[in-house]
Amino acid sequence: MKFEGNTLRVQTNEVGIATLTLDLKDSSVNKFGSQALAELAQAVEQLQQDSSVKGLLINSAKDAFVVGADITEFMGWFQLEEEALAQKLRDAHNIFTSLSNLPFPTVAAVNGLALGGGFELCLACDYRVMADSAKVGLPETQLGIYPGWGGTVRLPRLIGVDNACEWICGGQQKRSTDAMKDGAVDAVVAAANVVSSAEHLLQQVLDGKLDYQARRERLQSAMEFSPIEKMMIFESVRAVVGAKAGRHYPAPMEAIKSVEKGIFQTIDKAIETEIKGFVKMAKSPVARSLVGLFLNDQLVKKTASKYTKGVEPVSHAAVLGAGIMGGGIAYQSASKGTPIVMKDIRQEALDLGMNEASKLFGKQVERGKLSSEKAMQGLGKITPVLSYGEVSAVDLVVEAVVENPKIKQSVLAETEAQLKEGAILASNTSTISITHLAEALKHPENFCGMHFFNPVHRMPLVEVIRGEKTSEATIAKTVAYAQALGKTPIVVNDCPGFLVNRVLFPYFAGFSALLKDGADYQAVDKVMERFGWPMGPAYLLDVVGIDTAYHADQVMADGFPDRMGHDGENAIDRFYALKRFGQKSGSGFYQYEADRKGKPKKLASAEAQELIQSLHGEHQTFADEEIIARMMIPLCIETARCLEENIVASAAEADMGLVYGIGFPPYLGGALHYMDQMGLAAFCEMADRFKHLGKLYEPTQAMRAMAAEQRTYHQY
Repeated sequence: MKFEGNTLRVQTNEVGIATLTLDLKDSSVNKFGSQALAELAQAVEQLQQDSSVKGLLINSAKDAFVVGADITEFMGWFQLEEEALAQKLRDAHNIFTSLSNLPFPTVAAVNGLALGGGFELCLACDYRVMADSAKVGLPETQLGIYPGWGGTVRLPRLIGVDNACEWICGGQQKRSTDAMKDGAVDAVVAAANVVSSAEHLLQQVLDGKLDYQARRERLQSAMEFSPIEKMMIFESVRAVVGAKAGRHYPAPMEAIKSVEKGIFQTIDKAIETEIKGFVKMAKSPVARSLVGLFLNDQLVKKTASKYTKGVEPVSHAAVLGAGIMGGGIAYQSASKGTPIVMKDIRQEALDLGMNEASKLFGKQVERGKLSSEKAMQGLGKITPVLSYGEVSAVDLVVEAVVENPKIKQSVLAETEAQLKEGAILASNTSTISITHLAEALKHPENFCGMHFFNPVHRMPLVEVIRGEKTSEATIAKTVAYAQALGKTPIVVNDCPGFLVNRVLFPYFAGFSALLKDGADYQAVDKVMERFGWPMGPAYLLDVVGIDTAYHADQVMADGFPDRMGHDGENAIDRFYALKRFGQKSGSGFYQYEADRKGKPKKLASAEAQELIQSLHGEHQTFADEEIIARMMIPLCIETARCLEENIVASAAEADMGLVYGIGFPPYLGGALHYMDQMGLAAFCEMADRFKHLGKLYEPTQAMRAMAAEQRTYHQY
């Protein structure tokens, strides 16, 4: 038999072994779209009818096996009526079921990533041989859905209910060692030997050494558990998964329901159970938000890659300022392979920066991510210095000194004089205008903003800020460096606060206004955390640093006095005057003490409560809905302003900036998506109910025009 398509091909050798090779033309990876499914159906049908075929081996011509479904195409599926979507799923299931029922043994040779539908294809085979460098998994719950092509049916029968629920609900990629330990694959070999080993396994089956028919029968039958066994397994699974998933992400718990029902059914009925639950999740607003974020993330990365085409990478970098931020930047650069000079004027600061980097490398060793030798090699890529000698040879310098425009201008001008021709100078300022800072420089074209978020090693976003005189070559080189650090860079234009902090401070202003009106900050924190934020506004201010927030607030008030200025003293002003700087000083809105691991533990503070009451009087009670509205409206309107003013180029970049930079609740999809979901007309009506609170609550004319025309920010 021979089959040749645009996504796969089949060739049978002289002894009757058919090899199905996945090879999507004009693509670096294999993924399942409608054409791939159609060709797989044709190939399987021909294999069923060819009596000369004795066994089937499935492999990939790409570095990855199959990275999953083509999400851009399958977004269209989610728009279908429920029964139409269910039928699409049945059609795909029929292909996989036909594959699993072929009249001869089947083996998947998993050479690289096999995710989602790619791994479900492997599960439909009788055996799986995996390269030691490969990863497999079912990441669908991260998109607000769950496996829909047999994952909730076949995986529990293969590796057990508890393991399968952990795989499905966690959505993580599994290394070969874990896959082998759990029984998801039958052999792990070196990548170069994966096909030959799969051929050897297939020959063992043909020689009668392995009984594939018995395995099929076991994996296609209902599972057997006593009522007590079932109760113990699923109560435990639900408790663990429910605690991790949280109230806003229903897919993991729905997946458990599908598994729980499906394991007691024949495979055909279990597939129908899976389809029914999948359709329910696919129609949820959470799935729409999370799939939208996935598409936005792809667009953001594609946009960044356009900047860096043909750009020489940064081979040697430097950071000025060796505090926690400087040490974090140094660690990130060194850990990703780019040597970096860390300069400060004080030895104790250098010691602090090196200790921070050493601590981060040490944690990687503790977690088994790095060997001690590799950690030492990484630390060795950081060179602490007190003078400019070694800075003069680098390609790019990140300034990370105190957030004071005069000090920054002085340091930047001093550093520029030491750099080689064409070297890039970037400021890690969080709010100060890049154009203003560039006034001190002789070559402002070589200067831009490079705003990291704290903690550097965890936060994925880097804002690359274009000043009025910044060259495109400077932007491109800085974007390339951010990518080399494993970060997601978003290029924004200059204004006070840029994108993320310009949007964040209206959110803080909404919080300050609530306190002024008598809201209890602990109650506000709880409401916003239940709403989906990783921490409430008071706790976030403590983590950011009250001093940092105070200075940034002044910059924002100067830049946007009509919206972000305020009369009289607020809580941030009072705490700053009293040096209650948050976690860094041990007190802010909360008190902090070290836990057993040395991490700051948040505790209630009666003193903070009394200070705020002395400012704003006794507490008043607010409904959750009013707290959420008063916090979210200013943030959303300012995001729209940033897009209208071309501070950020696209709705996708705006929303991803907020999700990656400040932890905007992913299930809401970003501020602009949040308004799309609500409907701009409904959002403007909600904002108008709070117009007495000032200009931060006034939608723009462009927003009102969009609302009248029923337009949205996103088109997916």
